[in-house]
Amino acid sequence: KVIALSAVLVMGALGMACGEAATNTAANKAANSMANAANAMANAANTMANAANTAANAATTAANAASNAANAMANKSAANANAEKKP
Repeated sequence: KVIALSAVLVMGALGMACGEAATNTAANKAANSMANAANAMANAANTMANAANTAANAATTAANAASNAANAMANKSAANANAEKKP
C-alpha cells in the first residue's frame, strides 16, 4: 500500500512540474488504478481474515459450552458420590 501510494504522490508531483502532460495524466491514472487494486485486495484479505476469526470464535464458544457441560456432569456425579458416602 505504501509503495503504491508513494507512486501516486510522485506521479502527481511530476504532473504538476511538467504542466500535467497527457503522459503524466495517463501515468497517474495507471498508478491510481494499481493503488485501488491493491486496496481492494487488502480489503478482501481483511474480510477473509475476519470470517476466519468469526469461525474460530464460534468453534471456541462451542468447545467452551461442551467443556462446561462436561464439567457440570462431572461435578454432579462427584456430588452424588459424596452424598452416598455419608451415613
